[in-house]
Amino acid sequence: METQMEHKNSEIWRDINEPNRGYLVVLLSTFLFYCVSLLAQYLQISSVAEKSKWKWKNISVSFIHSLISSIWSVLCFFERPDMAEDLITTYTTLSHTLIAFSVGYFLYDLLDLYMSRRSRQSLELIGHHFVIITCFMVAVGTRHYVGYAVVALLVEINSIFLHLRQLLQICGVSKLNSWSRVNSFVNLGTFIVFRILLLAWMTRWLVINKDSVPLLFYTLGSVGLAVMVAMNIILFYRLLRSDFIALKGNESDVKKTS
Repeated sequence: METQMEHKNSEIWRDINEPNRGYLVVLLSTFLFYCVSLLAQYLQISSVAEKSKWKWKNISVSFIHSLISSIWSVLCFFERPDMAEDLITTYTTLSHTLIAFSVGYFLYDLLDLYMSRRSRQSLELIGHHFVIITCFMVAVGTRHYVGYAVVALLVEINSIFLHLRQLLQICGVSKLNSWSRVNSFVNLGTFIVFRILLLAWMTRWLVINKDSVPLLFYTLGSVGLAVMVAMNIILFYRLLRSDFIALKGNESDVKKTS
């Protein structure tokens, strides 16, 4: 048993002593998403109002990140299924690169929000991005907790539909449109699974494995989860009110007047 433990520890530290290219990936990813934002701005559709042009660009970039990172995170567990059993030390180059790639996106988006928008909602997102970057950089720098960070990125499966919802609104698509309604229901379903239930599972994992996580990292993880849970509760309420409660009321008013 002791021999197996020593072998496992030596394997972990051997990996850590290998060159860490995560920092380079972060920088390249930040530049990549800046280029994507320029492309999104250039390909802007004509129906977007003048006041919504920045939002179109910003949400388009976020949509692309969600699409890439959600597929990528699932592939990481297909490549290394045992990573789901050991979220602390097990990782692959693919999964480590994914975390660095996402840090680059969050860094780009934080800078874009800071330089372009100073609304309350933007400040909330800046705070969210700062916490996520801090937590993810632990995984990038130490190559520990990579699996846990990949689990966190499964949230992006819901973000695909969340960002698509915003893009449809920017383009002036009615919430009563059939495609918009389908997206609303898929958005709600994936929100429950990949945000509410996933965050509950991540909180449970952190509590159960408290003794295996250093106090500093445990504190960072707890703060990060607290911020995520609080923001997602607010977001879930806004979605229900906007896409279902208020919309149902509007439909009832239309029926009464018709």
